[in-house]
Amino acid sequence: MLEKLHIVVGEVRSPVLTNSPSGSDEAVVFVHGNPGSGDDWVPLLEKVAAFARVIAPDMPGFGDTERRTNQDFTVPSQAEHLEGIIDQLGVTRAHLVLHDFGGPWGLAWAAAHPQHVASVTLIDTGINRNSHWHGFARLWRTRVVGELVQLMMSRRVNRAIIGRKNPALPENWLNRIVDHAAPWGTKRAVLQMYRSLDLGVLEGSLTGLLRDLEVPSLVVWGGDDPFIPVEFARRQLASFPGARVDIVPGTGHWPWLDAPDKVTDIVVPFLRAQFDDAPSDAAGVSGRDVPTTTVGH
Repeated sequence: MLEKLHIVVGEVRSPVLTNSPSGSDEAVVFVHGNPGSGDDWVPLLEKVAAFARVIAPDMPGFGDTERRTNQDFTVPSQAEHLEGIIDQLGVTRAHLVLHDFGGPWGLAWAAAHPQHVASVTLIDTGINRNSHWHGFARLWRTRVVGELVQLMMSRRVNRAIIGRKNPALPENWLNRIVDHAAPWGTKRAVLQMYRSLDLGVLEGSLTGLLRDLEVPSLVVWGGDDPFIPVEFARRQLASFPGARVDIVPGTGHWPWLDAPDKVTDIVVPFLRAQFDDAPSDAAGVSGRDVPTTTVGH
């Protein structure tokens, strides 16, 4: 059964969804993106919790974390916050499952703590993006314009935009994601996050370190992602050359919410194989000829 803890890192309190507050030092750590919270992972958490310890925090600036006017929402700061949660929960082997901005946060943590990384699953995220920013990101990165855009992004406007760009997203999840984006504290965090990050610098600093991890890795991508196009799925092989790449047609930026059964059938066997310590095609193959699988029709 999933329960919610409240962990303080520095002076910031984060809710953390888990099935075990203590016990095994090996866990699957789910990190959401923008906008999001740990609760967004529930469709996958419930499946993975059947065989592993799971941890899904609300990251600073999002969900039900504390929001402070002087908070730092840069990638290094978020990675340090994630480190504090992982450390306090006694995890020494982390299987990372990352989405959206959770990719840079989680991968920055992984590069700094290679001895604690057991596997990596990237869902519509990664650092190898050829400095690509989607349209809203470019607006948020522009001073004054970004603030004006955030002021105009009411729940109604946000719902219309996200719903149009992600037509497969179920109504209940669409409403929840819109709610995630609504607080002004989150809007402020988003502006700082996007303005403080140079994708080229991040890629240059982390790609080699991540390649050296040589851990089992999986890339899952929504075939119709409107924010980070599917062409960037295979670019993640620069950091994880042994990864399997799975494309899920008809899904957008949140494929595990659009098509939970299809994504579960990809992610759960991969993670289970890591805990069973059994050979599996999903656990990594030769980086020279990596298969790209399209799931569903």
